[in-house]
Amino acid sequence: MTETAKGPESTIEAPSDGEVSALLDALAVSPESNLIGVLQDVQERLGYLPASALEKISRRTKVPLSRIYGVVSFYAQFYTRPHGRHTIRTCRGTACHVKGARRVLEAVRRELGIDEGQTTGDLMFYLETVACLGTCFLAPAMMIDEQYYGKLTPHRVQSILRSYRAEQ
Repeated sequence: MTETAKGPESTIEAPSDGEVSALLDALAVSPESNLIGVLQDVQERLGYLPASALEKISRRTKVPLSRIYGVVSFYAQFYTRPHGRHTIRTCRGTACHVKGARRVLEAVRRELGIDEGQTTGDLMFYLETVACLGTCFLAPAMMIDEQYYGKLTPHRVQSILRSYRAEQ
């Protein structure tokens, strides 16, 4: 099965059954395992929760697959498609909107070549918009992982994103 990240020319091969089995062995996954903890550990190592891994977790833990999908879909921390190492959140709240949030979002899209809900082909960035970052005094603002950036211009957005790429 092939999982894909939406973005320019990005197809990510899902881990093989052997890789998933080896990972679950290393994590000592059993019916006594804490499901959320297992899901967090698997996602941390694979970068997301592919369907093949969820099926194997279901068999190992004896938790019905429907329940596992219920947990995964309930918690925003879990991803069933590949996500980038860095999550970019652009604000679309009123203060940011008035101060140019649209230009900020367009600068991110242009620099990375992706749209909202997409991951770059190199799995470095995932882009989403949020209703509010709670930093109206920084408008227009965005977050990358847990770092806030404010009073943004398209040029500053480009510079920030390029600095992340340079660090890798």
